[in-house]
Amino acid sequence: MSFLEFSGTGSRPETAGREERAGHRIGGSGANLLDVVRRSLAESGAEPTPARVAAALRAQGRLLGDSAVLGVVEALRSELVGAGPLEALLADPEVTDVLVTAPDQVWVDRGRGLERTRVRFPDAAAVRRLAQRLATSAGRRLDDARPWVDARLPDGTRLHAVLPPVAVGSTCLSLRVVRHRAFGLGELVAAGTVPPGGERLLRAMLDARLSFMISGGTGSGKTTLLSTLLGLVGPAERIVLAEDSAELRPDHPHVVRLEARPANQEGVGRVELRDLVRQALRMRPDRLVVGEVRGAEVTDLLAALNTGHEGGCGTVHANAADDVPARLEALGTTAGLDRAALHSQLAAALDVVVHLVRGRSGKRRIAQIHVLERDRNGLVTTVPAAVWQGTENPAVRRSAGFVKERGWERLELLCARGAPPGPAEPRTRPGDIAGGPRSGTSRRSA
Repeated sequence: MSFLEFSGTGSRPETAGREERAGHRIGGSGANLLDVVRRSLAESGAEPTPARVAAALRAQGRLLGDSAVLGVVEALRSELVGAGPLEALLADPEVTDVLVTAPDQVWVDRGRGLERTRVRFPDAAAVRRLAQRLATSAGRRLDDARPWVDARLPDGTRLHAVLPPVAVGSTCLSLRVVRHRAFGLGELVAAGTVPPGGERLLRAMLDARLSFMISGGTGSGKTTLLSTLLGLVGPAERIVLAEDSAELRPDHPHVVRLEARPANQEGVGRVELRDLVRQALRMRPDRLVVGEVRGAEVTDLLAALNTGHEGGCGTVHANAADDVPARLEALGTTAGLDRAALHSQLAAALDVVVHLVRGRSGKRRIAQIHVLERDRNGLVTTVPAAVWQGTENPAVRRSAGFVKERGWERLELLCARGAPPGPAEPRTRPGDIAGGPRSGTSRRSA
């Protein structure tokens, strides 16, 4: 999923829908003529080939040139097998999200916040038809009895749709694009997602096989960062992914991917994320990865990380790194794990929390890296080790970077098994803890 910001000035023209372009080629009554051709082909059950579209147009007394006929064919095929007017937006390499809130309100996110496009649907019924067709292609049902759907399309795109009257006024359609290439760490540094010097710190965490969680809000770039980091894992290691919806695309030669499955129409056949975590443990993983921890599977993940499966990782929704223990505690209660047991498991299983934020400009970046410690009551809390300091103003971007905080010394000790942060370590400010990593120190006793 692309969330890099690309340089350039000025606004790029929006991509109009295929049906709109076809209408311009046909003339002022293009939309009505498209409906007539659509009905004619639907009644005959014929595929919208150029010859059949031309025949349907001639039956209406319209003789059009080759370009106009091909425009109608393109529009009809897009509606039948593609994403209709949204097809060109989804093909844009910069677009990460396409959102439809009304026939004349289509928005995209290119990493700079939401932008309204000029794409239009003929009416609310067209939005509903598209949502239902996409749901069907994903093997799901979307109708008045089941007015919403959350599914993955065959190409990996994440689909969410809600029908009226649950969605007031018009069908709401949300599409999240999954890119089939993981970004390199250097690309994330160039985009400002990873602060200068942060790449050495992240590599040291991976080399030391620290267990970590990437936290942040929706759309903050958790999956993208995790895919990138997994690509840095040694090629001899076996990575087993367990995901509710397959979105991780690590650039690694040995990846096993497991995906949850909803119940079928009869209500059977459901495979939960918790089931996948248990199966993954029997597949000899060197790195066990849970794409997004959102329920009872947290107990199985923590148990796995306490039984010799170091280097495991995953993502979790949280407002801040400080909130991760409370968030995991709340998830643990869904599996019947009491508070004391959860915190005992957490203290021994997890080493680091990497928190991502998304600024007002839409830019994603690592805001904090925290380590974990117990308080006087035996509960786990997070301690800032490296905090992003800088500004989103490109003119002063060079001043951005990590600064050391109270937990930096512990992070150094945890990284002692692998490559230390090295000469590109975060900049020291007055009062910060200095000193290099101490070799031979156990990560659990640090």
